Amino acid sequence: MDYETIETERRGGELRIRLNRPEKMNAWNTQLGLDLRSAVEAAAADDEVRAVVITGNGRAFSSGADLSEGFDAAEDGFPDVQAALRDRYHPIIVGLRTMPKPVVAAVNGPAVGIGLSLALAADLVIAKESAYFLLAFVNIGLVPDGGSSLFVPERVGFARATEMAMLGERVPARQALEWGLINRVVADEEFEAEVDALGERLATGPTCSFAGSKRQLNAWLFSRMEDQLELEAGIQQESARTDDFREGVTAFLEKRTAAFQGR
Repeated sequence: MDYETIETERRGGELRIRLNRPEKMNAWNTQLGLDLRSAVEAAAADDEVRAVVITGNGRAFSSGADLSEGFDAAEDGFPDVQAALRDRYHPIIVGLRTMPKPVVAAVNGPAVGIGLSLALAADLVIAKESAYFLLAFVNIGLVPDGGSSLFVPERVGFARATEMAMLGERVPARQALEWGLINRVVADEEFEAEVDALGERLATGPTCSFAGSKRQLNAWLFSRMEDQLELEAGIQQESARTDDFREGVTAFLEKRTAAFQGR
């Protein structure tokens, strides 16, 4: 299929999905959400696809939501973040986690906000040494979403998850590996070869075994995932109604430090 904001490539049993808004550091706009959802659903339904690798074109994996495009307005006039999460983001996250085949996030650069959530929805996360991970929501007055309030503490524990969520600081790839946030870090010049090898290994491996292991791990670790996604969407909608959110977005677009007032 032809997509506007992503590229897909078949490599035998592997499907490679590349986020393709490099001029925007692969920030998520409405079309990217629609394209990515379509690709994920098609991959899940295609028995010829035995493994999926998601990466980004350009210098970023994904910089998060495209704040320059904003969100549709709800009936009360505030941004309808909740609808965007339910209609576009959640089906992607749930689709990756429940897909009966392995998914790899090949993090070629910054993974920020919903971009980090996307990476952590994968089964395995491999990153360039120069990459970093960032729960940036707090920096614009929002809260973690896309499943990150579940994925991060499940991987790194409560203390580190709280630090990432409340301080909004970059976690370099090596530190992310030490924390258990990701699986592998590779020197930048060796990254593509390592991703190719891992993708081929999974695409030629015992697909049913991978699917069974994934079901077991999901049942133990992510049985409350959909409830958590709904909680995130509700709290995010509350956050989107605050003065701090408006100030956070304005400051981001104006490339200045936000002056939050706590309301």
